[in-house]
Amino acid sequence: MARALLFRTSSIRSVIRHTKSFSSSAFSSNPSLHPCINKTSIVPPLPSKPFSNPTSHQSFNFFFPSRSHSSSPGSSNIVLIKSEEEFNSSLKRVKDDKLPAIFYFTAVWCGPCRFVSPVVEEFGKKYPHLTIYKIDIDQEGLEDTLSELNITSVPTFHLFCNGAKATEVIGADVARLKATVEKLYE
Repeated sequence: MARALLFRTSSIRSVIRHTKSFSSSAFSSNPSLHPCINKTSIVPPLPSKPFSNPTSHQSFNFFFPSRSHSSSPGSSNIVLIKSEEEFNSSLKRVKDDKLPAIFYFTAVWCGPCRFVSPVVEEFGKKYPHLTIYKIDIDQEGLEDTLSELNITSVPTFHLFCNGAKATEVIGADVARLKATVEKLYE
């Protein structure tokens, strides 16, 4: 690594010396006339708006992965539950008003959750009468609720019909989940 750094430093110095040697030549007044040195080849131009060109910064996608497991802002019937109080009030509302709902227990670090998340968002679009409550199990303050509900793995889906829990689907079995949702909510 140190050798690569030294090589890079010496290369930069060489380029700087090389460009300085032409500063007194006839080419200095018009750098585009010089056949070997093009200032844009030394330092690429920066976009006027950083990250405005999606192809110019593709290498950053590795460091900032897609959050496809998050709810899209346009999905109005997908509700993010952020506290035990929100969970309890949502559950009470579903039961009292006899509403169709899915309680989707997930986690940011869960690979199968990321796999099934687009399917859940598809449910939100296909069944506008259905409310999907998305609960991150790592959210602070939900430990007691998760323990009471016996949520031991993610993804876990609690499907409610007419205000009562109709069934539960554990895991990312997309075929089983789709079949269950179609059976209950169509």
